[in-house]
Amino acid sequence: MGICSVVKPVMAQALLPYTPEVKADQFEEKGIDLAQQVQYLLRFRLEDSATVSSATSMALLATQLAPNRFETWRILALLYAQQKEYDKSLVALEKAISLEPKNAENYFLLGRIYFQKGDYPSAQTNLEKGLHIKPDFVEALFDLGNTKFKLGKLPEAVDAYQKAVTVDKKFWPAMNNIGLVRYEQGNIAGAIKIWQEVIALDNQQAEPKLALAVALYQQGQKENAYAKAKDAFSLDPQYADLNFLKENLWGKTILHDTEILIGTPDIQNVLKSFNSKTKTTTSP
Repeated sequence: MGICSVVKPVMAQALLPYTPEVKADQFEEKGIDLAQQVQYLLRFRLEDSATVSSATSMALLATQLAPNRFETWRILALLYAQQKEYDKSLVALEKAISLEPKNAENYFLLGRIYFQKGDYPSAQTNLEKGLHIKPDFVEALFDLGNTKFKLGKLPEAVDAYQKAVTVDKKFWPAMNNIGLVRYEQGNIAGAIKIWQEVIALDNQQAEPKLALAVALYQQGQKENAYAKAKDAFSLDPQYADLNFLKENLWGKTILHDTEILIGTPDIQNVLKSFNSKTKTTTSP
């Protein structure tokens, strides 16, 4: 009887976990905070697959927590673009534009993504939309110049590059590309003058030095050309790769002439010397 009279605890009386009320604006605030964290990560090149995966998860969560903020969608688009998942990037960016159709940077990024996909007409359309809103954005003017270059609209490309230089007189990539256009137009003397100006502005850039070397070689100034090419390769050996140059908008004419310069015994010896030094440095 004594055993049977023991009262068992009533399970229904156990405390339930407390769930605090969360307001919608708190979710949005957290989403923006996540997007800012991802934006900080994007300032560095995300090479590690685990870091990329984590950043993507954070960006996706940010769009869920703050779906009506264009910033979260643009960050997601940037992340996809960095991973070369351009179709996913376009979907995210179109969402950002639908939320904020007057933001110029959205169109600039859209133009750049279309450029990477090789859709140059769409790239031009969106870059021009953004520039209509924000006409003095240097990088967008440069991108528009590159797009016009790809479309074969060389005079228009030069016009866009010159506008970029007008906004920022120290923006050497635009000046350099004017030289590339001049070279394709057969104006080697004009190209040489421009590349000399670029080098005077920034002496630590490999591209204008190699371009100048190629032009000088074509004019018969071989020793000067060899010296400039050696300087260029010492700054960045990638410029000895014709495919790399093609990706950097070097046209058919200058690529052909670069191949001739690189194929000379003097430059081959220089490249072999650099390669042997690299192997020695990296060997255990």
